[in-house]
Amino acid sequence: MSVEINNESAIPVDESALLRLASFALDHQHVHPDADLAIMLVDEGAMEQLHLQWMDEPGPTDVLSFPMDELRPGTDEAITPAGLLGDIVLCPQVATAQAETAGHTTLDELLMLTTHGLLHLLGFDHAEPDEEKQMFGIQRDILASFSRSDTHPE
Repeated sequence: MSVEINNESAIPVDESALLRLASFALDHQHVHPDADLAIMLVDEGAMEQLHLQWMDEPGPTDVLSFPMDELRPGTDEAITPAGLLGDIVLCPQVATAQAETAGHTTLDELLMLTTHGLLHLLGFDHAEPDEEKQMFGIQRDILASFSRSDTHPE
């Protein structure tokens, strides 16, 4: 898989952990090994501009997803075709505040947000209760499985 990470924020981030998680999650969802994903980390000002431009909502948010080829999860028998999965934009400053509130590390929050953004790229949503249950269940499963398989620094 081609996963490109670009940190334009002023916050140091364990980019290798984000890369390992993204690769793990894509494999978990049976996405073709030649699919392309970009992850960008931006500051609050840049995130606020994107949030306003694309969601018509003021203020910075934690994660935005921009799907490209509308790829969907594959199965054991049939992986998704290769293509451009899309872009995930993260805001480490917002993630840090949320991590403090949730009582875990900024890295754990960024891993969760990356998984969340990736699932949006694969067509999952949480607008309806059934959709939310499905999406958040898959998100928990990916994060728990990743945690068991990877020793990421706290």
